[in-house]
Formats: sequence, structure tokens, C-alpha cells
Amino acid sequence: MVGLLDLVQTLTTPHPLDRYLELVHPTLTARELRAQITHVRRSAPGSVTLTLRPTRQWRGHAAGQYVQIGVVIDGIRHTRCYSPVNSEARRDRHIELTVKAHPGGLVSQYLYRNAVPGMVVSLEPADGVFRLPEPRPERVLLISGGSGITPVLSMLRTLADEGYPGELAFLHYAKSPEAVPHRAELDAIAQANGNFRIEVRHPGDGSGYFDYDQLERVAPWFADGETYVCGPQGLMDAVRKIFEAERLDHRLHAEEFTLSTTPVDADEAFGTVSFTASGKTAENNGAVLLEQAEAAGMNPEYGCRMGICFSCTAVRRTGCTRNVRTGETDSDPDQPIQLCINAPVGDVEIDI
Repeated sequence: MVGLLDLVQTLTTPHPLDRYLELVHPTLTARELRAQITHVRRSAPGSVTLTLRPTRQWRGHAAGQYVQIGVVIDGIRHTRCYSPVNSEARRDRHIELTVKAHPGGLVSQYLYRNAVPGMVVSLEPADGVFRLPEPRPERVLLISGGSGITPVLSMLRTLADEGYPGELAFLHYAKSPEAVPHRAELDAIAQANGNFRIEVRHPGDGSGYFDYDQLERVAPWFADGETYVCGPQGLMDAVRKIFEAERLDHRLHAEEFTLSTTPVDADEAFGTVSFTASGKTAENNGAVLLEQAEAAGMNPEYGCRMGICFSCTAVRRTGCTRNVRTGETDSDPDQPIQLCINAPVGDVEIDI
């Protein structure tokens, strides 16, 4: 079959076979993975839940992983990463995404306002190391805040579908009761599983922020379990601080939705950034290469903008760059780097 597809691909040159097939139907593809939106639900203010029917190439996801979807806005394809909220054991192979419409978020705002059944989006295979292990741990603690609920909700639903027999606690923080997506389902899962403890907190109403006392009350066994956390930086830092103090780093698994960076050294913001493929140059202002390329009028491909999905990888021909997540520098020539998390140190040539 692969040989036949290669032959047809050659005969249809210069355009890929999928370019012809999509004229028949947008989801009719030989190689590319796509998905059609079948249901749209806006149950929580400022967020939209999409149900997607992927093409036959879809191989499913592990609870906690993310997928990359692409939409065309004003003639330009933009991609972003979202974590499915459905159980990995869902039998109809559909994918459910809950997208928070962030202020200034081009793709999230577009989907929130314009997503309708029948819309087709591009799709990449599921990826990411934030996932439930096999075999399942005897005790599981899930902690999330805001839109960070999506990957841990997939974990919760998966364990519920599997009839998980161990102890499970789920602690979610939201600005208000109305801001919690899938709240009715959370209540239903809690009622159906006596070994699950599910609590939703709204710090604004006096129920408190995350601290050691809340952790010990919700999951007194946390030192013997595996903890999965995703949410705003403040929540992530608070959880890490406790686990580091207790020397339980090895039992904490985190997924970040925001980019935590090292401070930019003003002494490194000098020189010229040369975008060799486009012939453009810009004065180095210290920002990451993705932002400098965009400021120079280019539209390099990107997805997460956090160093997770590798969509913005390009080759650094010469010069030195600093990884803003780790603070490490690298100057080896002709190396692929991620534009969204690398800032130039002096003169840099990047192949975009």
C-alpha cells in the first residue's frame, strides 16, 4: 500500500496527492491527519468545547498528552497545542478539546467565536511525556488550575472508565464556580466512584489557595502516591516548593501551559540577527528568535510558544543563543533550535 501511495504521489507532482483529494472532501486524505468538528459546546464563560472526528490515521492519545491542531485565519495556517479532555479509552475515536479563549490568543479566540460543526482542522499525532504510566499507580493526586484542567481531566476520566481501584484525589482551582468546564461531569464521577475525592476551590470566595494544609487534608497519603499538576505558574511553584521540601520531586509530574524564563541579560542584547532564508536582518533586542522574526515581518511556523511541540524548530547557522527556560547557551554551528525559547547572544544567523 505504501508503495502504491508513493507511485500515485509521484504521478500527481508537483502537488501532493492530498491536495487533489481535499477537492473531493476536506477530510479525504492519503497521508495527512485532519479532523472535522462534529459538535460545539460553550458551557463555561470564555471557553468552547469541540468534539473532533479525526481521519483514519489517528492512533489515539494517552491521558495527559496534547495534540496540535491548525486552522486557517485570513489565508494563513496557525497551529496551537491543546490537551484532549476525553478518556483515552473513548471507543468512537473522537477527540474532545476544551479551548479557553485567552485575551490576545489568535487561535483560541478564533475557535471560540467561529467554530461550527463541519469545520475541518489539521491535526498532528498526540505527543508529550505528561501522561499516566503503565501500570497505574496505587494512589493518584491530580491538581489543576484554570485551563490547566484539560490534561488532568483526561486522566480522571480515563481512570474512571477503567474502574480504577486505588485512591484518587482531584483538586482544581478556578476563579468562580461558573468558570469550571465540565463541572456536572466532575460531580457525576465523584458520585459514581467512592474512592475518588474531587474538590473544586475558588480562592476568591475564601476557600483558600494551595498550601500544605490543603494538600494533607485532601490527600494525606500524597507522599506514597504519584502527583500530576498543571495550571498557572503560581500554583505550579507552590506545589513544587512543597514537594521539594519533602524531597518528593520524583513523585511530582508537571505540565506547564506558560513559559517560565530566565531573566534577559541586557549585556547580551547586541548585534544583528540575520534571517538567512528570507534575506532579512534585525537589531538584536534580546527577545526570543520567534518574537524577533515576527517583529521583522515574518510568519514562521509555531505551535505552543513554550518549547513543547517543536513546531518552530529552525537551524542556527552561526552565533550563540541562550535557552530562556534553562539559561544554557550554545554556539555549535548548523544546529536545530526552537525559536520560541532561544534568544540570540550577539550576532546570530538563523535559517528562516
